[in-house]
Amino acid sequence: MQIQVSTDNFIHGDERLVEIAEEAVTSDLGHLDDRLTRVEVHLKDQNADKHGPDHIRCTIEARPRGMGPMAAHHDGPDIPAALKGASKKLRQRLSSEFEKLDPHR
Repeated sequence: MQIQVSTDNFIHGDERLVEIAEEAVTSDLGHLDDRLTRVEVHLKDQNADKHGPDHIRCTIEARPRGMGPMAAHHDGPDIPAALKGASKKLRQRLSSEFEKLDPHR
């Protein structure tokens, strides 16, 4: 599973941020590794340089093999919270879709 991370102009996308994003995705979606080709993580500061509650939006899009892309987003007070929320939502969505396709797996 390939993981790509992108950010807007207000979030600095350094190596540490990529590590944090990869850890969150692997933690929640790693068990689906054989069913996913790519996962894209998009981070955006919705308030630009101002602060406010839940101002970081994380959108995670997964590309399941043989299926259309699926995505989930979550708004959080910081990057780790937004990542965790989005990855958990996407895990639930993907698991539900895979169960429909193969209920005996």
